[in-house]
Amino acid sequence: MTAPIRFPRFFVTSPAPCPYLPGRSERKVFTELKGPHAEQLNEALGRIGFRRSQTVAYRPSCLDCQACVSVRVSALDFDESASQRRALRRNGDLIATECRPWATEEQFELLRQYLGDRHPDGGMTSMDEMDFADMVEHTPVSSTMIEYREPLPNGQPGRLIGACLTDRQNDGLSMIYSFYDAQHPMRTGLGNYIILDHIRRAAAEGLPYVYLGYWVEGSPRMQYKVRYRPLEKLTRDGWVRFSREEQEMLIADATKRRNPVPVSSGKDGRQPRISTG
Repeated sequence: MTAPIRFPRFFVTSPAPCPYLPGRSERKVFTELKGPHAEQLNEALGRIGFRRSQTVAYRPSCLDCQACVSVRVSALDFDESASQRRALRRNGDLIATECRPWATEEQFELLRQYLGDRHPDGGMTSMDEMDFADMVEHTPVSSTMIEYREPLPNGQPGRLIGACLTDRQNDGLSMIYSFYDAQHPMRTGLGNYIILDHIRRAAAEGLPYVYLGYWVEGSPRMQYKVRYRPLEKLTRDGWVRFSREEQEMLIADATKRRNPVPVSSGKDGRQPRISTG
């Protein structure tokens, strides 16, 4: 007989300043992912808006704000825009390799460069190599590190210019954290390309979704997620697809802001501080 699945214990973090909306505070509810049923638990929680960070699954639980909305791309009927097709062509020569979740010095140096370029004041800038190894290697679920390398003249994989820690679920791919060479002189839109590559990978395997974490309405740095169509959001009535008109308006607003935003840190990539007080 198999052991019964125990209902997980949930905890709540102490309020902390919100990294996305100035003047607001954030709070998270979380539970540990451990034991023989950790993968099933993570999948179930992922479908109701939880994200994984190492051996913890968490989601926002703010008292006076509901701006954080879980979103996922419908991969099987993804509608590429003209700019997304250009990004795919521009970076289509990159060699992508799925690696086991094992941190390397090369990955860490790329992450440090990325954080310095895009998030110099973010909480992850204080990470050392051990912190990075914990982020990548401490996983109780099916995870992979997808590396993106430029080809050498002989066609072999060369310099690492992008990477993404990704969880594989029964219904799709969950992008935990991605980083890349944000100052590459010849390649723009690498963050966009990594997401597009995940969408194509999911569709090729018949997986319906790519989970992008939280979209935060009102936060310019999170508006890049509305550019992937069709997009679904988690509501009290379950997952609901944005109407075409609604998403077009959001894309137009994001374009007007002209805020090219990479895959962000914060709620999508930071270990929540565990506090039961």
